[in-house]
Amino acid sequence: MARRGAAVPYYLSLPALALFFALLIVPLGMTFLLSFYRFGFYTGIEPAFDLANYIDVLTDGYFHEIFGRTFAIALVTTAIAALIGTPEAYILYRMKARWRSLVLLAILGPLLISVVVRTLGWAILLGNRGVINDVLMRLGLIEAPIKMMYTSGGIVIALVHVFVPFMVIAVWAALHRQDPATERAAASLGASQLTIFFRIVLPQAMPGVLSGSLIVFSLAASAFATPAILGGRRVKVVSTTVYDEFLNTLNWPLGAAIAMLLLVAVMAIIVSYNRFVERRYAQVFG
Repeated sequence: MARRGAAVPYYLSLPALALFFALLIVPLGMTFLLSFYRFGFYTGIEPAFDLANYIDVLTDGYFHEIFGRTFAIALVTTAIAALIGTPEAYILYRMKARWRSLVLLAILGPLLISVVVRTLGWAILLGNRGVINDVLMRLGLIEAPIKMMYTSGGIVIALVHVFVPFMVIAVWAALHRQDPATERAAASLGASQLTIFFRIVLPQAMPGVLSGSLIVFSLAASAFATPAILGGRRVKVVSTTVYDEFLNTLNWPLGAAIAMLLLVAVMAIIVSYNRFVERRYAQVFG
């Protein structure tokens, strides 16, 4: 009876595991197998086991540029989100309960809106005849519109707006695990607010910064709607390249290979980053 009781949680998790297997593992497995197929413009997709698609991606400078741009955008987005989200989470943590609820609603509110709608809003703001350029020209600060649409910078701005809430929530959750008495003790010993933040608050918030950075980086590297709308055909990233291979050139095997390489690269970067930061965190603050 004791063994049956211990097995009950595993039985209860079977529906969730089945759903996970059906909606994630099976599609990934099919995509992986598809990446080894061959494609011809006259013959279509041919079942085979060939590494030609991976060799094409790994040896072509065109794809190197796309992957480099994708990870550069994701890295800059993560860094800016951390710089904005960490102080914002600390301010949120120090607020009184009634004000905290309102600010938290303002932070999480954009997540309730479709990412496509938010990106279209940024397109209106960043366009050559958009709100930002129009205001700057009316104020006489610029004579010609600043090019912000169809640039990597425009994509980064929109992605930061989309993903900052994830960083704030991760850091805020980490701050709730710290002991408030440590800040009061430091203040009683004459430490300034900046010293308290960098020597006490930030080390205790680092697990949240780490987890938030991993979330933001992985989401930014695989983002599709924002780069597709704000980058257009001029600024291609990996996700839009996969889309083009599947729906424009109909070269599904090549698109599958690109998608699998993106998955492997993101996982490798996340694991390496996690180990490096944890090691450094242990050396500096351990």
